[in-house]
Amino acid sequence: QVQLVESGGGLVQAGGSLTLSCATSGRTLSRYTMGWFRQAPGKEREFVATVTWSGGSTYYADSVKGRFTISRGNAKNTVFLQMDSLKPEDTAVYYCAAGTPKIVVGEDEYDYWGQGTQVTVSS
Repeated sequence: QVQLVESGGGLVQAGGSLTLSCATSGRTLSRYTMGWFRQAPGKEREFVATVTWSGGSTYYADSVKGRFTISRGNAKNTVFLQMDSLKPEDTAVYYCAAGTPKIVVGEDEYDYWGQGTQVTVSS
């Protein structure tokens, strides 16, 4: 049984920072690509960022490029999303995902998902 558990969400003012964490358990996912997606109220879930199993390659949505940083822990079974210069439009539930995607922005390409953590950015 694979589990992904997100943490670190909360309420922050615009311009502030948050760091999300995703811990995996039940099976080693060290060879999996890890990604972050988000879903705002009334909108579809969208891709945010992804990092390869080695941590050597990352990819970001244009909307977060330059503000968010994705990284993996040394044991490769934890992934982080450092979010800086947050904007009200970043408000969403953020999900961690793991898989071996051919298309990293496609949520259907990921096999395992966490339950999500709420991020709210006030103006």
